[in-house]
Amino acid sequence: MKDIDAEKLRRWRFVLGEAAEESLSSMAGGGGPLLTDEDSVMDAALAAIYDDTEAAGGGTLASPGAGGASRSAGLGKSSPRLAKWLGDVRALFPPDIVSVIQADAIERKGLQQLLFEPELLSQVKPDIQMVATLMSLRGQIPEKAKETARRLVHSVVEEIVKRMEQELRRAVTGALNRRQHSPLPSASGLDWKTTIRRNLRNYDRERGIVIPEKIYFFDRARRSKEWTVILDIDQSGSMAGSVIYASIVGSIFASMPSLDTRVVVFDTEVVDLSEQCAHDPVDMLFGIQLGGGTDINKSISYCETFIREPKKTLFILVSDLYEGGNQAEMIRRLGEMHQAGVKTMCLLALSDEGVPSYDERVATKLAKFGIPSFGCSPNRLPELIEGALKGMDLQVLADGLKS
Repeated sequence: MKDIDAEKLRRWRFVLGEAAEESLSSMAGGGGPLLTDEDSVMDAALAAIYDDTEAAGGGTLASPGAGGASRSAGLGKSSPRLAKWLGDVRALFPPDIVSVIQADAIERKGLQQLLFEPELLSQVKPDIQMVATLMSLRGQIPEKAKETARRLVHSVVEEIVKRMEQELRRAVTGALNRRQHSPLPSASGLDWKTTIRRNLRNYDRERGIVIPEKIYFFDRARRSKEWTVILDIDQSGSMAGSVIYASIVGSIFASMPSLDTRVVVFDTEVVDLSEQCAHDPVDMLFGIQLGGGTDINKSISYCETFIREPKKTLFILVSDLYEGGNQAEMIRRLGEMHQAGVKTMCLLALSDEGVPSYDERVATKLAKFGIPSFGCSPNRLPELIEGALKGMDLQVLADGLKS
């Protein structure tokens, strides 16, 4: 049999599971097992979650026998068995696949035990999905596992802050502090464009150079609370990744003296997390309850109380726009906010996973007011924020993110 045929059969064996072992082996001419010893360990790890057939052995995870033909599909409730399975998964698969398998273990097999035992939780790969699961189960996590859960969430928060903070600070500083000039000279703050433009009359034709009479420097000083930034975040379960990113972005904004940051989350009730956001983003995340109904209008009404100078306010609604409250009033409020001069936008998603299902009809109505609704990856958020604070057209910015 050709090598390519053997590889195809091996792949089909992974897809179809142990129930197809005999048939696929006969197609291979009965020349031995289709899977190597390492393949068999991988196969057993996958079968524990994805193979529900009787042929898989039903119930407990066993070590593969000789030739890799024996395995079972269940993980049971044994902590040692779960710990071994977690170790196998992390050793055999790349990090992004590990995240998917862990999430499926909880969803398909109901293995909340992964999160309730400190020794197991410490082996779980920290990622956005796992943080979302911990947030949704926050009231069920036993006392003995809470500190381990906090450490897991903290590690994910740190990773996201490390990924985004520097660029967000640069974006805000670049947008706000380059609007005014300073009498204090600074090589790094030299405004070449203004210096050249305002000294063109001093152009020396013989030498072909501009001899500046006055040199302009950007004002690098931080002015307190120059802009108000309001993040209004939908707690719907489908928005879990966006909720986590948006909340952490809010904590980064809250650390900047030039911004007056407000972080609000909502379902049918409104919760102001601005204080927790400024002090401990981990506590803030555990204060969010994923799932439930949606009253966007109620939340917007609350956020309006923070608008002091409309033209110095950036309002970011993070939502899929499925409104369970008064939709007409919600659209009216957003339209009036935009017309008053507030920089208003709707992020349908703030994540690396693309745009989820959303209410296209509402998005179309908002677009008529000049309010764009779009998805944004965390990596592109800094340029969006910088452009918004510089007064650029938000629809143009949104279109640029799609390119």
